[in-house]
Amino acid sequence: MDRERILARLDALGGYLRELRGIVPPSFAAYRKVEVRRACERLAQLAIEAALDVCALLVRELRLGVPGEEDDLLTKLRDAGVLSPAAVENLRRMKGFRNVLVHEYTAIDDRIVYEVVSNRLGDLEGFAAEVRAALAREGGR
Repeated sequence: MDRERILARLDALGGYLRELRGIVPPSFAAYRKVEVRRACERLAQLAIEAALDVCALLVRELRLGVPGEEDDLLTKLRDAGVLSPAAVENLRRMKGFRNVLVHEYTAIDDRIVYEVVSNRLGDLEGFAAEVRAALAREGGR
């Protein structure tokens, strides 16, 4: 297994989350500054993409089959016991959020973005913890 690539993407995810936590203001009013909004949106996008990259690497390295789309990655990892159903559901929601950030620029609801970057980053941290635990289990085999 290419643990180093997976760990490098997990490290990138952790870095994006630390940066986000460092710039998310304590109030929605402060979040409304364009520089803050755009920085939070971009870092959230990068964090979610890093998590999805980890999923793709795991599916390939564990030889879980060829996914048809990103959601298949999550299903395969859940079915293999790598990720919990809760982590899969959280990541599915994050993936949908990322799609809004990337593809629907005029439809971005600043309140939703603020809610996610203020209160939901733990979902990605939980995902990373589950992946690290799975890597530890695989290392023992």
